[in-house]
Amino acid sequence: MKRYYFDIRDGSQFIRDDEGVELPDIESARQEATAALSEITREWASSRPQHRMAVEVRDDCGTNLGDKL
Repeated sequence: MKRYYFDIRDGSQFIRDDEGVELPDIESARQEATAALSEITREWASSRPQHRMAVEVRDDCGTNLGDKL
């Protein structure tokens, strides 16, 4: 299995995932990123209306997988 990292962009703030999670494939990484963003949005939406957030996925080589998700 490959390790994927899910970095968070919260407006101008960047939160780097240094732990990551092992997943079987890129499709699983896409699903994990979608679930993570949904959860973060639920938690923060009430206190941060009209706020931009993103989850950026990297693999264990450091390659940003944005174009592949």
